[in-house]
Amino acid sequence: MTVVPPSFDLLPGDPASPVILHVPHSAREIPGDVRSGIVLDDAALERELDHITDAHTAAIAEQAAWAAGVTPWRFVNRLSRLVVDPERFPDEREEMLAVGMGAVYTRTTHKDVLRPDGFDAGPLIERYFHPYARAMEEAVTDRLAATGRCVIVDVHSYPTAALPYELHGAGPRPPVCLGTDAFHTPPALLTAAREAFAACGETGLDSPFAGTYVPLTYYGRRAEVTALMVEIRRDTYMTEPGGPSHEGVTRLASALASLIDAV
Repeated sequence: MTVVPPSFDLLPGDPASPVILHVPHSAREIPGDVRSGIVLDDAALERELDHITDAHTAAIAEQAAWAAGVTPWRFVNRLSRLVVDPERFPDEREEMLAVGMGAVYTRTTHKDVLRPDGFDAGPLIERYFHPYARAMEEAVTDRLAATGRCVIVDVHSYPTAALPYELHGAGPRPPVCLGTDAFHTPPALLTAAREAFAACGETGLDSPFAGTYVPLTYYGRRAEVTALMVEIRRDTYMTEPGGPSHEGVTRLASALASLIDAV
């Protein structure tokens, strides 16, 4: 029996911290057997990774964790979202299925073919999606047991110009977009985020991306699990697409650390 190593890391924080920084889209790694199911040639795949990867967000989360007064926990995906996207619904609830970007993508950011029609996503869901979801659920359960609550802060980025796959790309694209959920994002958490990121420029709400990530076991059921998505416009900290980071990383990490300390 082949043992599949975990595709993620749970990096421990302070036992008293309720905060989990979730970094789901920062990696570019694609296992060889998964790569064989992608129809793009190597050059086209590298271009797609440049566009789809939330580059350097793991570094922002790491710097923020070190700068925070109480170290948060970090849950970091080590594989590309082109393997599976752990933040999608794995069923028909997922609106991104409309553009071939459910839990397993079949189309690219520019709506080109990524995987052939009829591709069986089941094995990837079983191998990567479900273990990731279970581990994140266990991490939240652990924080609830230790502190009585859990605060999930998703760390994402998005391109300055809308890409063709975006369903809601016509709206504002502020330096920092805060994604919220009516049940899991209380006003105090949103206020703390706006104050923390004020030094980084305008903060917007749910545009161009909305919502938060909460494990399905707790989604809509446990108010002690709060959540916020932090979407950072890429030109504020890196060269697009897929280029190096710049001094904006330090400023954003400091703001994220302030949010961690505030909640």
